[in-house]
Amino acid sequence: MVFRKEVLDRDYEKEAERIAAFIHQETLAQRREGAVIGLSGGVDSALAGELCVRALGREKVLGLILPEKDSHPTSKEYALKQARKMGIEAEIVDITPALEGLGTYEKRDEKIREVFPDYGARFKLKITLPSDLLAKDAFNFFTLTLDDGKGNTRTARLKKEVLAGIVAATNTKQRMRMIHLYYYAEKMNSLVCGTTNKSEAVQGFFVKYGDGGVDIEPIAHLYKTQVYGLAKHLGVIPETLNRPASPDTYSFYVSDEDFFFRIPFGTLDLLLCAWENNVPIGDVSRVMGLAEDQVKRAFRDFSAKHRASEHMRKLPATLSEEK
Repeated sequence: MVFRKEVLDRDYEKEAERIAAFIHQETLAQRREGAVIGLSGGVDSALAGELCVRALGREKVLGLILPEKDSHPTSKEYALKQARKMGIEAEIVDITPALEGLGTYEKRDEKIREVFPDYGARFKLKITLPSDLLAKDAFNFFTLTLDDGKGNTRTARLKKEVLAGIVAATNTKQRMRMIHLYYYAEKMNSLVCGTTNKSEAVQGFFVKYGDGGVDIEPIAHLYKTQVYGLAKHLGVIPETLNRPASPDTYSFYVSDEDFFFRIPFGTLDLLLCAWENNVPIGDVSRVMGLAEDQVKRAFRDFSAKHRASEHMRKLPATLSEEK
């Protein structure tokens, strides 16, 4: 490929029609009558919703809003506003009781208290990776940050076992949402529409059998910057377009960039495109105005995350019949 800054530009109307046709064809092929989509208040689900409406008609699309006690209040607000804008039916199901029954918060909090014994209900928490990958080299060590409710914060680097315990508990939130989505989808003979974009899919920023367990992924070929471009073209509400992307699973606000990607999306997506297409490092450096060491650092990070998440993109392993 000829690598240039405009390499991700798209004819968004043409792309919208192409994706809508794909959704329509898959709905027929899977013998379904409509689509159910989890509206998070973020741009990915808003765009997927707009595309489903274009493909199937607003009367055949259900928006399911699934908050829990750690969700930011504006998430539900923006999701409802986007549903009204699209003219689709929306239902709100608070999944907090289900997560409490599963022990999500209790199991997570037990691991947090191994680091901060006084952790309690008044605290907010988040997990982050080292910031600004292009500025300096740093390993992908996760840091836990607590806020005591009075603006005082404490941080600690997480050991592998503690991190795994917190993440395992937190991932039940996405899996519980998928249980609800499939309940409604099966009741209505509808598809569950996914919302994972390419920037997330390639690096493993999704939960297996959570937000990754769907019937169709209509935007998984679009980088995040392309998602924003297409979302703006289709009229996604400005509140969502202007909202920094966030996993919205921790009580203390954290952006996708701080939590996982470590590079702003405008730069990340160009670098990721170059990495996927084996563009020479010198060409990437020249086009993007970055030092070759910065490009190498980004490529190493992409490769590591891709390898670590390879199992998430595969179907379960099986044995073939012996002959």
